[in-house]
Amino acid sequence: MIGKSAAKVAVVGAGPGGLAAAMLLAAEGYEVEVYEKQKVVGGRSGELRLGEYRFDRGATFLMMPHLLEELFASAGRSLHSYVSLQELDPLYSLHFGDTVFRPSTNQDQTAEEIERLFPGNGAGYRRFMADEDDKFGRVMPLLQRPFESPRDYVKKDVLHALPKLHATDTVYNRLSRYFDDERLRYAFTFQAKYLGMSPWECPGTFTILSYLEHRYGLYHPIGGINRVLQAMGEVIKEHGGRIHTSCGVERILVKNGHAAGLLLENGESVDADYIVIGADFGSAMTRLFEPGVLKRYTPAKLERKRYSCSTAMLYLGVDGAVDLGHHSVHFAEDYRRNVDEITRLGTLSEDPSIYVHNPSVIDPTLAPAGKSSLYVLMPVPNLQAGIDWNQESAIVEEEMMERLERIPQLRGLSSRVEESQFFSPLDWQNKLDVYNGATFNLAHNLGQMMYLRPHNTFQEVRGIWLVGGGTHPGSGLPTIFESAKISARLLQEHDRAARSKAVVQTGVAGTGAAL
Repeated sequence: MIGKSAAKVAVVGAGPGGLAAAMLLAAEGYEVEVYEKQKVVGGRSGELRLGEYRFDRGATFLMMPHLLEELFASAGRSLHSYVSLQELDPLYSLHFGDTVFRPSTNQDQTAEEIERLFPGNGAGYRRFMADEDDKFGRVMPLLQRPFESPRDYVKKDVLHALPKLHATDTVYNRLSRYFDDERLRYAFTFQAKYLGMSPWECPGTFTILSYLEHRYGLYHPIGGINRVLQAMGEVIKEHGGRIHTSCGVERILVKNGHAAGLLLENGESVDADYIVIGADFGSAMTRLFEPGVLKRYTPAKLERKRYSCSTAMLYLGVDGAVDLGHHSVHFAEDYRRNVDEITRLGTLSEDPSIYVHNPSVIDPTLAPAGKSSLYVLMPVPNLQAGIDWNQESAIVEEEMMERLERIPQLRGLSSRVEESQFFSPLDWQNKLDVYNGATFNLAHNLGQMMYLRPHNTFQEVRGIWLVGGGTHPGSGLPTIFESAKISARLLQEHDRAARSKAVVQTGVAGTGAAL
């Protein structure tokens, strides 16, 4: 019988995908070593501290907590032993000038709110939720298994999902079938930004994003999203794994086409039987392999791929309370133009949309008593647009503050700021190794989905598996966690097969010796 493995797994990067895979593998008895360049775990979703204020660096939306519960259960732990989750009601406030839409998971209540603000659209909302419920039941199995061969497209689950995938349509067009008010269409299509894409280009499959929020709700972990990732680190250590922070990886060592270990930035070499790459995909491909090793993902080929937009960030420690909900989105007056400037024209918008995260309204752990940690995100073009962020950063930071001051609840904000940090697309690239500053990784156009996305089992070098937003099923925390489940499972299947083969070969050799 083949028992638990004692093989050594080196994980490159302690982002959400790397941590999830490491947790699952450590629980299965693998000797797991995680190497993270930053001082804290979490990757682009790690914790940021400014004086006495704490922030999530990146992701702030947590949905479908049952997937996290399943992940922790697979590692023999309960999520709720480590993290306190608070459900948000309403989900968020969406600001269109003087009109503010506050949906919730209560469909009757949301339909009434839609009828009040956008008369005649309540029935469309109910149709949307019913249709998406059917679609999600068909699509979810495709997000929980690998696509590593063209034959994967003719399996029963794909054929079952195909009539509802709407992959050749767009998110905006799909929502136009349900709503006749542009503001309401935007309220259900802005989630395409989670993929860093325009709803006028994003495949219609991804209408499920807004459905998931309305169906399963949004949650805030006390301490922030980063608290979930810290908890994963704790579980890894409980299972005997080790996490090395402030310890970057210089190279993946390759011998005869097989990964053999890592060369660390401190000059140390470490051996490994298997490697999991949780680092940003583009940066990993361009930096972690000796020139000439990769053929499919050369620098020139990577440059031709499509990438998500980026984000300009403001992290503000504010004296006093802020009279905004936990999540609020403030739409540009001409939202279509704003999105086109970000994704198609590659220019900075004079009238931008912004997202404000105000977790201190429900979480007292992030700021001193009576004060607020405020996170502000403005979608902007990635670095392929050629914007000189060394020159533009100070200008954009000032414009973001001016934009915030125009929000009635935030008038006078500038005089209350005690701590502040601005983060540009160039900072995402140079400080957190995000390729092209594309904070949502590879785009999710048809040419970069499922089988056409980098595979969970790395194709170029044996003994490597990929996790994170740059592999199947894609970006966003729920799908990143699914990528970790898929890749950890594939690694274990490969390892069991290798050990079974070794046992057979040893048995044959022993028989031969006896004869």
